[in-house]
Amino acid sequence: MKKLGLVILLITLTISFSCKDNKKETEVDTEMEMEDTTPAESTVSQELMVKLEPKSDSQVSGSVFFKEENGMVTMTAMMSGLTEGTHAIHIHEKADCSAADGTSTGGHWNPTGQPHGKWGSEEGYHKGDIGNFEANADGKGAITLVTNEWCIGCGDATKDIVGKAIIVHDGTDDFVTQPTGAAGGRVSCGGIIQ
Repeated sequence: MKKLGLVILLITLTISFSCKDNKKETEVDTEMEMEDTTPAESTVSQELMVKLEPKSDSQVSGSVFFKEENGMVTMTAMMSGLTEGTHAIHIHEKADCSAADGTSTGGHWNPTGQPHGKWGSEEGYHKGDIGNFEANADGKGAITLVTNEWCIGCGDATKDIVGKAIIVHDGTDDFVTQPTGAAGGRVSCGGIIQ
């Protein structure tokens, strides 16, 4: 009878320890799986597309693509319906393209209170001072800018482009005239909305 009790006790202890070891293995495996499925911060990216609509009785339309990856934002704008020559493109304060002439967007986006100027100038520039681009004889133009001075929806008032607008101007930015660069009328507009 004592032998039977001892055998039952050994079987119970063996089963008890086996279950405990299996539970530990399961917990470790689950933690490893959770670590493996969490994306690395450096691979997180955001994209957004803005449609440009004609303003000031123009035919200028197009698309602007923004992609943020690894702390860098790439903007690529493609327009059509332009007059041949040099045109300015800026980011303006408000994503409101309701006015027929695009003036509902306010002035250039300038969250750091800098003078108007050419992008990257030591004398200063607005965060919205993208610059000039060329339109060909078919009225098509494009420009690309890559910067770490913008973000998409990050909430930093000095970097976040969401809630602003893209404005294409009829003329050329002279990078000197304050506060606009004397770039002429607003011929196309698109709100940057996430």
